[in-house]
Order: sequence, then structure tokens, then C-alpha cells
Amino acid sequence: MATKTKTEQEGALTELFQDELKDIYWAEKHLVKNLPKLAKGATSEQLKAAFEKHLAETEGHVTRLEQVFAAIGEKPTAKKCQAMDGLVKEAKELLEDTDEGTLTRDAALISAAQKVEHYEIASYGTLKTLASVLGHSEAVSLLEQTLAEEKTTDELLTQIAESSVNVLASQEPA
Repeated sequence: MATKTKTEQEGALTELFQDELKDIYWAEKHLVKNLPKLAKGATSEQLKAAFEKHLAETEGHVTRLEQVFAAIGEKPTAKKCQAMDGLVKEAKELLEDTDEGTLTRDAALISAAQKVEHYEIASYGTLKTLASVLGHSEAVSLLEQTLAEEKTTDELLTQIAESSVNVLASQEPA
């Protein structure tokens, strides 16, 4: 196996960075389309409000990703994210498999939403690290902002689950 030059290695890393950026761009746009369904399916007003707040943030994430593309001199392009597609399908299945108006449904939606958040946290953490290695300081700053928002949303979902939803759901009949 031939050893790659530093320029070839940087080229491969740049390609990986751009592919991952296209992936999360598609994922965020897909969430913008699907978060309203989750909000509509939620029982508690607190969870509905959390989904609506995160929808507004996610719209901002799309815009911020477009700024990242601009910062690295690339046109915003989306590449289907199989992981996010699967996570959203799972969330929709949970809506179908749980009874409307129950907190058990909210517990299921929180579970699905946290899986999404954890995927996003991993993606943005990786992108931030790659951007740093590649010397894209403006992209690093933009990606850090989104990463912080994703972590805050995950914490909020945990707080909603632990403070009310899970306890109340445990009291619902089977």
C-alpha cells in the first residue's frame, strides 16, 4: 500500500468533512419537515413546547450550516442521511404504536427525540473537530453554536422525562 502525501491525506479529510456536512444538512432539513408531526403527537404542553422551540432552532441550524458551506467555499448540498431517515421513521412508528393522549406516548417521543439529539451531537462534535484540523476557524465557531444547542435540547428532554412524563406514564393502565 502506497503512503499518501500530506496533501492527499488533507484532500481525503476535506472530502470526509464535506460529505459529513452534506449528511447533517439533509438531516436537519428532514427534521424541519418532521418535528411538527412530533409536536402535534405530544400529549403534554411542556413537550409540545420543547418540540416547537427545537423546530425554530433546527431552522436556524439549517441556516448556520449554509454559513458553514459558505465559510469553506462550497455550495450547500444535501446528501440523504440514512441514519436520520431511520430515526425519523422510528419516531413515526412510535406515534402509531402508542395511544393518543397518553404520557406513555410522550415517553416514547422523548426516547425517539433523544436518539435524534445524540446522533446530532455526535455529528456536530465530529464536524467541529474535522473543521478545526482543516483550519476552518469560522466553521468551528458556527458548529460549536449548534452543538451547544443540541446538548441543551437533550438536557431539556431529560428534564421533562424525569420531572413528570415518565412518572405519570408509569401510572397509566397497560
